[in-house]
Order: sequence, then C-alpha cells, then structure tokens
Amino acid sequence: MHDTSCAGKPPALLVGGVSHSFGEKQALDGVSLTVPQGVFTVLLGLNGAGKSTLFSLITRLYDNVSGEIRILGHDVRRNPTLALQRLGVVFQSRTLDQDLTLAQNLRYHAALHGIGSAEARERSRDALETVALADRAGERVRNLSGGQARRVEIARALLHKPSLLLLDEPTVGLDIGSRESVVAIVRSLVDTRGLGVLWATHLIDEIAATDRVVLLHRGKVLFNGTVPEMLDQAGEPDLRRAFRKLTGTQEAEAA
Repeated sequence: MHDTSCAGKPPALLVGGVSHSFGEKQALDGVSLTVPQGVFTVLLGLNGAGKSTLFSLITRLYDNVSGEIRILGHDVRRNPTLALQRLGVVFQSRTLDQDLTLAQNLRYHAALHGIGSAEARERSRDALETVALADRAGERVRNLSGGQARRVEIARALLHKPSLLLLDEPTVGLDIGSRESVVAIVRSLVDTRGLGVLWATHLIDEIAATDRVVLLHRGKVLFNGTVPEMLDQAGEPDLRRAFRKLTGTQEAEAA
C-alpha cells in the first residue's frame, strides 16, 4: 500500500455531518467519513442505502446544504473549482459516446478540462495503456465488451490527474473476469500513484483484508474503519456475518 504516513497530509476526501432529503424522504442522515490518500476505501451498502446520493453531493450534482465535504482540503461549496479538479469519477451509468473511438472519447473529455490537443493525445495514450487498452484506441466504443468499456471510463477519469477517484458500483453487470480486471486496475492505481479511492458497492467479495470500509445503511454510517475493526465490532468471523449483524438484516444481496 502506498505510504500515507506524512504528518499533516489532508485526506483525499472528508465528509462531515452531511444530510440530504428528497421531499420528506431522508436519503442521508448525518453522514461522516474519511478517505485517506493512498487507501482503497469501500463504501458498502445495499441498493437504496444512499451511496449514489452521497456521490451526487460530492460531485456537486446536488448541493450539500448541511455539513461539509472537502477534497484534498478544499470545500466543494466554497472552492468548487479547486476541489473538483482533484476529483475523478466513474458513475454507475454508462456515459461514453458509442460512435466515437476510444481515443476520441478521451480527447473530447480532455478538451472539456482545458487540456491542449498535444497534451490530450499523450495523456489519452498513457491512460489507455494504464487500463491495458492502448491497442484498441482506434476502435469504436460500441465494439467493446462491458468490462472494456468500464476500463475506458476509468482511463477517462484519470486524464486530468486527480488525487481522488470515486467509483459508483463500477462492476454492476460485468462477468467475474471483467469484475476482477476492473478491481485490479483500480487497486494498482492506489499502490502506484497513491490515489485515494472510494469504491461504492453492495458486493462484499470485492473487499480485501487491507481495505477501509464505510458501511452505509438507510442513509446512516454504521461503521467506518478497517476490516479487522469491523469484524471485531460485530463479533463475527467474516464480513458477510458482520454486515448482517451490524445492519440487522439477512439480505442476500450483499454477498
């Protein structure tokens, strides 16, 4: 794991006391969590737990009117430009242009970030190499498998060299081989580049023993810490039992 021991180093992400409602429905209730730099942090919760709502607040799709959200120390409300330029996002919904090539998709996104054409070409090539798709740069996205398209979205999120990477259920709909490939790529970014990662999922088998875990259930954080700490708090020998104990559910979906 990348060294995160530097004193005074701000976390990649800090969320403090954030609540959000849709009408009378409370989607998030006093959510607080920290994603350290150079650490793979799993946001674990069933569908409807509030994971996507939290991501929408972090990325400013929704306005956080309560609490604070800071990316590398920059408040997303007071300093949105400074905060969001350090952030890369892979949303659950697919957002690539199917009729453009991989390289065209990436260069278009780079232009939106104000990256010049020569630099965009170089960064696009490097990003595709990172996700092992450099040899497919000239192909249209519609020719890719679901897992390959997801890897292009990861490459796109890296173009502006973020320090924090958010991924919302990135392996939904993928076969086991594609899932493993996507997880491995993101873990390598943590190890080699020191990225802070917040990986939202309902799949317990995507959690490694060295990860941090934030357990979100019905809009509330029930746990925030390491895997051994979660097992100890629940008094259970494995994560599935710990999840069920802490949430008071027997849901098979988080499996």
